[in-house]
Amino acid sequence: MTADVVAAIDLGSNSFHMIVARIANEHVQMLDRLREMVQLAAGLDDKNRLSEESQQRALECLARFGQRLRHIPPSQLRIVGTNTLRQARNSAEFLGRAEALLGHNVEIISGQEEARLIYLGVVHSVADVPGRRLVVDIGGGSTELIIGEKFEPLHLTSLKMGCVSLSRACFDDGKITEARLREAELRVQLRLEPVREEYVDSGWRVVTGASGSIKAIQDVAMREGWSREGITLDALRRLRAALAEAGDTAAIAARWALEPARARVFAGGFVVLHGLCEALNVERLEVSEGALREGVIYDLLGRIRHEDVRDRTITAVINRYGLDQAQAERVNATAQHLLSQVRESWGLEAEEFGRILEWAARLHEIGLLLTYHHYHRHGAYILEYADLPGFSNSDQIVLATLVRYHRRSFPVNGFDHLPKEWTQPARWLGVLLRLAVMLNRGRSRQPLPPLSLLVNRQRLELRFPGGWLDEHPLTRADLDVEARCLRKAGFRLEFG
Repeated sequence: MTADVVAAIDLGSNSFHMIVARIANEHVQMLDRLREMVQLAAGLDDKNRLSEESQQRALECLARFGQRLRHIPPSQLRIVGTNTLRQARNSAEFLGRAEALLGHNVEIISGQEEARLIYLGVVHSVADVPGRRLVVDIGGGSTELIIGEKFEPLHLTSLKMGCVSLSRACFDDGKITEARLREAELRVQLRLEPVREEYVDSGWRVVTGASGSIKAIQDVAMREGWSREGITLDALRRLRAALAEAGDTAAIAARWALEPARARVFAGGFVVLHGLCEALNVERLEVSEGALREGVIYDLLGRIRHEDVRDRTITAVINRYGLDQAQAERVNATAQHLLSQVRESWGLEAEEFGRILEWAARLHEIGLLLTYHHYHRHGAYILEYADLPGFSNSDQIVLATLVRYHRRSFPVNGFDHLPKEWTQPARWLGVLLRLAVMLNRGRSRQPLPPLSLLVNRQRLELRFPGGWLDEHPLTRADLDVEARCLRKAGFRLEFG
């Protein structure tokens, strides 16, 4: 597999999608697409646990996908999970099985990040328009609404309603009646009520729909002659009457030649789209071929080309919270210098380790926004739960944990909750961050002297130029305290 080939997998609540693309002359050329309607959301029980049957269905699909991915390096592939994997209480169990099968990590992304990536995929797949665009994506378990201009999303919302979840709630036995349609429509209106006014007031010039549900609705509208291209509100009103007349999923599958899996969730997806168009006064929407997986590809390209949206996010957070940038850069410079000396010994050669350490160094004081007392804890909370475009849930948890333990206690089990591939590296990065923060505690503009750090697993030897520590007794005292803190976590810090 050549270095210009990239791939993305979207583990959606209704369908799993995979695309493989080649980068040629700065353009993305799609080489392969695979889609299977796994309907993962249908496997959630009343305790939000994925059934073994649904997990097995998903793993069988991923085994087929995996054959296509064997020769793609991890840096050229992203796999993202969405609403059902956010919601499932046993998603960690499933992810462990999926990652073992694929040989790649799976990222669970937030609803806001899902919306951002959907917008990115859509705007790269349709003609540019002046002014604002509203993008609607109806998934199996969630629906994303995004207003943006050009390539920049401005308003992002992820609503917990989708074609699978609504179909299960209102049409689970396949029967479609007037009463059930009204019940489903009421559920949609209740979900839309908190955001309807904000979106209507924002305005847009064009509306674009993405997802399998919207494509299926367009196919039906065109087959019936209700619209020539895209989907109109009049076509949706006619389709509603046709659904009530059909009466069940078997009849709609036969009438419009829908595959059984699509027919089972068609009514739920329709009610979501119809409700959105009525509530937001959408008279017509175009349909995009691009969606989340295309957005993942374009976002991945940015990372490969060092145009990572995560860097812009970190800069925006620093500006928003008014952090001391000079101090952050001093801490980062020291942390990176220490990392450069231990990369090989601690197996931290991967670029991602340096990036996460940099972001943690630049944001380690974010909790000062609230109070100095326990600011490391406040900072960890902010970073774990804030909307950080470009970051997956696991990215944020790792970042938050590094900030949480950059000062005070450093418990031996403080990193055990992280994904297994991060547990040991994050512990080592945490040690480097602590040393960098401690050595720059005086916030001095004077550069630190040349430092030498040698490590052998849990043993660290930090060396300074002769006489420097005698001239800086506070630093020596801080190092004594730090050595005691690290000793509790099994590290031995020596200095001189």
